[in-house]
Amino acid sequence: MGALSQFEGQFLLWIQQVVRQPWLNPIAAFYTKLGDHGMVWIALCLLMLLWPKTRRAGLAGFFALALSLLCTNIVLKHIFERTRPWLVLEGLTPLVVERDPNSFPSGHSSAALSCGAAWWHYLPKPWRVTAVVCALLMALSRLYVGVHFPTDVACGILVGIFCGWGGWRIEEKGSHFCKS
Repeated sequence: MGALSQFEGQFLLWIQQVVRQPWLNPIAAFYTKLGDHGMVWIALCLLMLLWPKTRRAGLAGFFALALSLLCTNIVLKHIFERTRPWLVLEGLTPLVVERDPNSFPSGHSSAALSCGAAWWHYLPKPWRVTAVVCALLMALSRLYVGVHFPTDVACGILVGIFCGWGGWRIEEKGSHFCKS
């Protein structure tokens, strides 16, 4: 095990031993499960489509989610095939069950940040900040519940930001096309 892997393992064990709290565990587990299959982000995009003022944000979010799914779950996870931390780190107990054995990059983190980044371009300031904070909390929840290494989450965040930018650009091009 390399120095980075050792550090990541020790960090996850520190979270489990020091940061986890009995009252917070079910909240974190519930919040992280909201991100399963991108469902919370899909639901929010659907809601945004209902109002003209947020419709472009909803569309950009959908495009960003599609890019995120393609990048993380279809391509990168199968290239890297990194094992989940509890399977290789003695003493780590995950708070949720994950059926996908591949850990890198974090799909939850990527999906969350893809929407947060796409929405940033369309939502009013308080809502865009709220969206990014909620997305970052989703990413951090993956560490808290013990199902990802820190680099899984960091790379998921970066992929998500890139996909959010891509979703925004696709929506921008599509809206210009529709106006022509």
